[in-house]
Amino acid sequence: MIQGTTRAGMMPVARRLRTYFAPIDRVSGTPTVFDPAKHGAFPLDDPPSPWIDLGWIENFEQQSETRIEGFETSRMDAGAVQFRADRGARVEFDFREWGKLQMALAGGSEHLNVLAADPESGAQPAGGSALPAIAVLEGSTATELLLGAAAGTFVKNDLVAVDVDYQQNLGYVGSAIAGAYVRDPMEVGRDINFVRRVTFNVGRVSQVTANSLLLAQPLAGGRPSPGAGVQRVVAFVDREGGAFLQEWSALFVWEAESGGRVCFYYPRLAPAGNTKNGLARETKSEIGSGTSALALHASFRAVPIRDEIDGAIAHYYRSYFPTAMSAVY
Repeated sequence: MIQGTTRAGMMPVARRLRTYFAPIDRVSGTPTVFDPAKHGAFPLDDPPSPWIDLGWIENFEQQSETRIEGFETSRMDAGAVQFRADRGARVEFDFREWGKLQMALAGGSEHLNVLAADPESGAQPAGGSALPAIAVLEGSTATELLLGAAAGTFVKNDLVAVDVDYQQNLGYVGSAIAGAYVRDPMEVGRDINFVRRVTFNVGRVSQVTANSLLLAQPLAGGRPSPGAGVQRVVAFVDREGGAFLQEWSALFVWEAESGGRVCFYYPRLAPAGNTKNGLARETKSEIGSGTSALALHASFRAVPIRDEIDGAIAHYYRSYFPTAMSAVY
């Protein structure tokens, strides 16, 4: 006989949902894989690389747009035939935290780093002509930027963008993670700093040494590429418009109070555009008299992939890790 405590352990109960995103190879369309056998038990504060922890979310809603239809055959012994039609899935939620990647995902298009500008430059909505970059020296890592004596240009808690000079190349730009797509160098003003304007290789300085900058977290794009430069970032900007569309792998983890875990894995998520809130990208929730919290609302459609196990088309995966005390059925 199954005891009530065991049966109760089969219902995952949690207060909040945690979210993680990881880059997709935009050229090949290859997503980051979440393997429940290898990665399912990871600590929430220490996700496996290259997953990026984007904190807690709320108002999580997912919807399958796949319809199952059928028709009866003319043969009496064949019965009805069923099939899937209009395959698709959507997901939307509110980020409880603001940051560069959260803003990029909520905005859906290019996301810009506002680089420290020359005081004499003309005013621009995303920042004017940037101060020159400082070369990152060989031997730098994702957590330490070797700059020589130029390290003294920065101070603790500065935000910095680290990437290569724009070399008039076409296609996706941004080391390790695509931040934009360039069709014509003239469209970006042949700006030598353009890659650093869109890069996701951004970090916060935790300490300045005699010849380097130590970062609070590893750069999302990893070790700086040869020829990379570093510039101070004063703010982040997104906008309504732009031709580039974000696309990322996503993982949502429901950590049950009883110890179980439910994971929702989306190999490829792209902006959905229309949401339940129209075009709103922010939601407000009252947290006290006259005080509101401003959350970033994000809405996505699931881009299908082909599962290597059996060739089936899949939009997302749901995995359940039961507690040791829960029943199987």
